[in-house]
Amino acid sequence: MRNLIALLSATSAGLVCALLIAKEPTKNELTESVFLSSTRQLTFAGKRSGEGYFSADGSQMIFQSEREPGNPFYQIYLMDLETGDTNRVSPGIGKTTCAWIHPSGKKIMFASSHTDPEAKTKQAKEIEERKTRRIRKYSWDYDENYEIWETSIDGSNPINLTSTKGYDAEGSYSPDGNWIAFASNRQAYQRELSNEEKDRLKIDKSYFMEIYIMKSDGSELRRLTNSPGYDGGPFFSPDGEQICWRRFSEKGDTAEIFTMNIKSGEERQLTSIGALSWAPYFHPSSEYLIFATNKHGFGNFELYLVDSAGKKEPVRVTSTEGFDGLATFKPDGKTLSWTSNRTTEKKSQIFISNWNHEAAIDAIKKSPNRNQLKQITSTDPSINAQDIKEHITYLASEKLQGRLTGTEGERLATKYVADYFKKIGLEPGGTRGSFFQEFDFTAGIDLGENNSISISGKTNNLDFKVNDDWRPLSFTKTGNFKKSEIVFAGYGLEIPESKGENGEKLELYSSYFHLDVKDKWVMVFRYMPEDLTEAQRRRFSRYSHPRYKTMIARQKGAKGIIIVSGPNAKVKSQLIPLGSDASMSDSGMACISITDETAQEILTMAGIKESLGELQNSLDKGKMRSGILLKDLHINAELSIIQEKRKGRNVMGVIPAKDPHSPAVIIGAHVDHLGPEIGSGSRASGKEESTIHYGADDNASGTAGLLEIAEYLADQKSKGKLPIKRSVIFAAWSGEELGLLGSAHYVRQNAKMFFGDEDAKLDKLFAAALNMDMIGRFENKLVLQGVGSSSSWPAEIEKRNAPIGLPITTQSDSYLATDATSFYLRGVPILNAFTGAHDDYHTPLDTIDKINFEGAAKVTKFMALMTRGLVTSPDRPDYVAMARPEEKGTRGGMRTYLGTIPDYSQGDVVGVKLSGVTKGAPADKAGVKGGDIIVSLSGKELKNIYDYTYVLGALKVDEETEIKVKRKGKVISLKIVPSSRD
Repeated sequence: MRNLIALLSATSAGLVCALLIAKEPTKNELTESVFLSSTRQLTFAGKRSGEGYFSADGSQMIFQSEREPGNPFYQIYLMDLETGDTNRVSPGIGKTTCAWIHPSGKKIMFASSHTDPEAKTKQAKEIEERKTRRIRKYSWDYDENYEIWETSIDGSNPINLTSTKGYDAEGSYSPDGNWIAFASNRQAYQRELSNEEKDRLKIDKSYFMEIYIMKSDGSELRRLTNSPGYDGGPFFSPDGEQICWRRFSEKGDTAEIFTMNIKSGEERQLTSIGALSWAPYFHPSSEYLIFATNKHGFGNFELYLVDSAGKKEPVRVTSTEGFDGLATFKPDGKTLSWTSNRTTEKKSQIFISNWNHEAAIDAIKKSPNRNQLKQITSTDPSINAQDIKEHITYLASEKLQGRLTGTEGERLATKYVADYFKKIGLEPGGTRGSFFQEFDFTAGIDLGENNSISISGKTNNLDFKVNDDWRPLSFTKTGNFKKSEIVFAGYGLEIPESKGENGEKLELYSSYFHLDVKDKWVMVFRYMPEDLTEAQRRRFSRYSHPRYKTMIARQKGAKGIIIVSGPNAKVKSQLIPLGSDASMSDSGMACISITDETAQEILTMAGIKESLGELQNSLDKGKMRSGILLKDLHINAELSIIQEKRKGRNVMGVIPAKDPHSPAVIIGAHVDHLGPEIGSGSRASGKEESTIHYGADDNASGTAGLLEIAEYLADQKSKGKLPIKRSVIFAAWSGEELGLLGSAHYVRQNAKMFFGDEDAKLDKLFAAALNMDMIGRFENKLVLQGVGSSSSWPAEIEKRNAPIGLPITTQSDSYLATDATSFYLRGVPILNAFTGAHDDYHTPLDTIDKINFEGAAKVTKFMALMTRGLVTSPDRPDYVAMARPEEKGTRGGMRTYLGTIPDYSQGDVVGVKLSGVTKGAPADKAGVKGGDIIVSLSGKELKNIYDYTYVLGALKVDEETEIKVKRKGKVISLKIVPSSRD
């Protein structure tokens, strides 16, 4: 079958899913109007239609459609284009596909399985499955009962032309009507297969598809192709001397367009796109072919042209997101027909349009030579989509395993950047005359060899098992801790007097009232009282982090702290996981977490009559109570943890100015990502947890842009076209995903080197810091963040965008979760380019097939002009100090989880706009959707993301509350039940 279904079954299941959930089409009329005019939908009836082919005189069209009552499979229909009359010409039972009208106009050909004894049973089964399954992957099964049939024009007098076991389909007549080209996997049923081939046949019948040719009566059969992988969809050239077809790679993940001289067998590859390119069809002039490709993303097939010799780079025809493919020309060459899901219901139907042949010829002539573009990375310094693709293809490849800082993948990625900097002529900007600047960091925490705790009482001793009953905390002091008493101190809180939201006096809250903890271990609950009012939760939350509780206990003279979640906390994991935090220094005292069961055993051993749950209940309203000495109990402990130290490295290259004292411009992008499996920051779940996080958008796209800008400016400098006034530094940062480690190290080292103070301002060293973080998913706007850091930015943005024409949204906030912030905190104006958040963020689904290469190239060109303007101007942008957004609470107390994904490109929208929600999370269950704007949560009006974080920290796990969202201009009230993060 030539249609979409055949293509899907020849590729991965991931492609099937991507196409089924493709976004709503958004049409770019300007682009399509170059070639198409008077576009209209031709077919409307039935669930779907496709593969429409004109008769030789252009008066009729034969096509396939699912519209037969009682049959869920395609049947073949003939439409009179003069009257609109449509009649079924296939038998009406079984499956049919790939029809063609004989040039004489007296007979037709199509593939059908109607003689399969199980045909009606398969129909009934399919109907039943559609009733019982809500969502199904639609795939083509390459039924071995398909045969190619010839009938009279009205469908009568059927003749089986193939009569061979195997999938025989995808047929077309030669222009003179004497020959039929078709595709078949019959070889798989005719020869002895190896064990490997037998296994392959079970899962992928299309792998054995090859192109055949035979006389129109079925005689003189000849095989034309012999290549591993799917060869299919052949059509004759207008003179009948060639065929065109698509050839899949052996893995089935890419396909390219080929032609063949039928007589000589000589093959010619017309495309080298590296995507799924298929369904080629000759224009009647023979000068070019039209085909479909998903080079812009798995779910977005667009029509393209390529010259018949394959010398030119393909030219884009359509720009409507979704599916456009299976294009054919009317014999006069003035009309185009194709299949598209640009319908209101998003179902595939046949469309028809006037075709501008002259515009097609002109566009092809102006297109670059294909061979030039294949070598572009080594010969062309201009900024273009092909270069961007080359860089991202490597950086987001399986070989680099997600580029986690301190791993081999990061080493390869940084080497790639350094090699490129060297190749284009940058000077090294790292340490010891190299392009690299290394930094040390803690990559992980693990248990040491000796970890034990035991509790001794009057009559017995208890020993507990590490990782089952208890666990050290990552910030514990290590060593031996001899025999110490234990006290219970409620929630371990010390909250000073303050004023409430309405100005009322709030009394001191202390868990240590009249409690002596000197040289003792303190047992405390993990969070804060569970039944507080929202106002109380907002007050308590900032004091409830384990680090803070540990500091308070240490200040009061305690020797150790024991943290227990308690039954009311409803946590997923009772033991606090070993993990890195912002400071890897120890807390100066012993720190452990224990399970509820362990805590109960300790209380029972001490003779405490109240259970752990009862103790927690007595505290959960926020009332203070006295602590308890656990009489006659002593704890002995040996604690050992190991911090795994690794090295990461930034890559620094420089185009120096003559004046070394003029503050430089630095432009950067982080090269690291999350690595080969779930880790810190990952949003993966289920099977995805053990999958590579490729990071194509985050941030192979930004790194690719950095390389392009460096090459562009280096080339300008070498040609004397860059009147540079200040040096420009190019930085590929590492460690960004772990907390801006690389850029933070860089600014510290410069502050210490030039000013003797690691915390010094750097405005004398840097005029501006530009950054690109996630520029690969351009859809309808570029977000420029940090615009409030300088009053110069609006005018500069206006000037540099004039020749580019990007739709831009600006955001003033300069406290960003990206490397630019490292410079803003040092008094340097910043600007960060970002194309928006998406559902694939920090999951293994952030892959190269989703990248908009042309959009990324435009963003890169804009940032290149911004950089060029800064380094050639004697003036520098001013610095505007902005107040850091008020931190009304801490993440330490915010264990509540909703599963919302904020859209950080929302600009000045009032509220919190969402780019999506996590499947199965509370927000998803509540009916919140991507695109919604949260305007109220738990009765509190929200103006921005900071309000949202503040209110979120005051919510209670498993307690229903109200969330209001604005959707398409209307405010909708929903009920949501927060869950626990821990």
